[in-house]
Amino acid sequence: MPQTLDAETVRSWCSLALEALGREREEIDATNVYPVADGDTGTNLYLTVESAAHAVEAVFAAHETGGSVPAPGDAVRAMAHGALIGARGNSGTILAQLLRGMADVLAGDGTRETHGADGAGAGDHLARALRRAAGLAREAVAHPVEGTILSVASAAADAAEQARGGTAATARAAHAGARTALDATPGQLAVLDRAGVVDAGGRGLLAVLGALVQALSGQAPAAFTAAPRRPGEPAVSPADEGPGAFGSCDADDGPAFEVIYLLEAGDDAVIRLRARLDRLGDSLVVVGGDGLWNVHIHVDDAGAAVEAGVEAGRPYRIRITHFGAAERAPEQVQRAVVAVVPGEGLAGLCAEAGATTVLARPGEPPASGELVEAIRRAHAREVVLLPNDAALRHTAAAAAEQARAEGVRVALIPTRAAVQGIAALAVHQPDRRFDEDVVAMTSAAGATRYAELAVAERQSWTMAGICQAGDVLGLIEGDVAVIGADLAATAEAVLTRMLLAGGELVTLVLGEDVPDALADRLEAHVREGHLAVDTVVYRGGRQSAPLLIGVE
Repeated sequence: MPQTLDAETVRSWCSLALEALGREREEIDATNVYPVADGDTGTNLYLTVESAAHAVEAVFAAHETGGSVPAPGDAVRAMAHGALIGARGNSGTILAQLLRGMADVLAGDGTRETHGADGAGAGDHLARALRRAAGLAREAVAHPVEGTILSVASAAADAAEQARGGTAATARAAHAGARTALDATPGQLAVLDRAGVVDAGGRGLLAVLGALVQALSGQAPAAFTAAPRRPGEPAVSPADEGPGAFGSCDADDGPAFEVIYLLEAGDDAVIRLRARLDRLGDSLVVVGGDGLWNVHIHVDDAGAAVEAGVEAGRPYRIRITHFGAAERAPEQVQRAVVAVVPGEGLAGLCAEAGATTVLARPGEPPASGELVEAIRRAHAREVVLLPNDAALRHTAAAAAEQARAEGVRVALIPTRAAVQGIAALAVHQPDRRFDEDVVAMTSAAGATRYAELAVAERQSWTMAGICQAGDVLGLIEGDVAVIGADLAATAEAVLTRMLLAGGELVTLVLGEDVPDALADRLEAHVREGHLAVDTVVYRGGRQSAPLLIGVE
């Protein structure tokens, strides 16, 4: 068996970690009580490692065409990068930073050591990697708390530095140290002691370290079993806890939303971002480097957290999850809505309405796996799925089928535009019968005609005639109906056509660079010709179309 972290061992480590988290995912989810008892830590860690494994496989696939294998450094960097871009939740984000810290050392000096057949001497190299990982993870957390995955990572590094032998021996020592630290977490964090559980994130890290032991030695460590304890007997006194030691998410009045996004930004901008986000909420973790970061925070104002990212750089893959009072407990809520949205502004709007959102980035429609993961995050027995794009019809159907196979009742409403999704959400009532709610939402969506404005990229033939590159196109129900040279005039022409068939409410969703003056002009245009028609305006943020229009 390999005794050093060459590329194949890194590949095996990722695969074994994914298998281990797959086996333990539900049990880890069930013990998730900190920082929010939303029962998804195991799932988040699994998805984070799944992204890391896919990145490593992509590196191997790229080398197979040339008949070679990746360099060890390439494999370990791919693992860290994959975890960064796919990190989910608080613990998943911290795990991504742990892997990045290890990669800094392992890829920086090369992972294959020449210190004997058993890897003697390479153990020190692994110990340095674990120490770097633990240090970076603590730096990434705004307010580190003991009794969490951070404590388990530090204990693993401590034990690794005391080990003697090669990488396999060092990995075994790190795993043993982590196991001891994990069993001690209820004595460090009162919320764990009251629930009678160990830290869920720390348990996930133990599974990842166990996979490393197996990849290096060929022998899997014994499965973790928490030491027996009686819930409700505090292991730390209130005086030991200190004010705010557990963060506001441990209370019933904690923040309402979890916001996660990837961010392209420079180091100085991220320093300012950390300070701003720290004032907005808690559970703040910012990981990454070299211009790419993963931002995680719990806040009441999801829009402000996203806006802070926009000011710092370019946020994308934005995920906003509404916790809700019922979602704080491990039990499922009865019903939830999952909506695909084309811009950050609408993501915040839909989240405030109680929906779990999936961001459709320009040119990057979500895959069925992203929709399934969003359905799981909703923690509901019944889910209404709003794809809000005709092109996502088959993708959404596949996601719905998979979720049904997992025991979730899913109703797919074939919304073809974001404005139809907004209309459906407006009439959503989770306290009425599921079928009645779905019928009402479907009716509202179907009664909403939709349009969007786009800019032609090249000369082409359309239903409205030949357009030239740079022309403004007004698309109604997916077909080009108006060709113009000016955004405002074209929008007025589109509105005039749509209102010929009547209407009671006009919805305007403005893109990031569209001035407020356009909305004012269009509101006046509607008012002049249709006194009884109301107009509402939303900011969509960065979206593929400069203007979306709905008429109900």
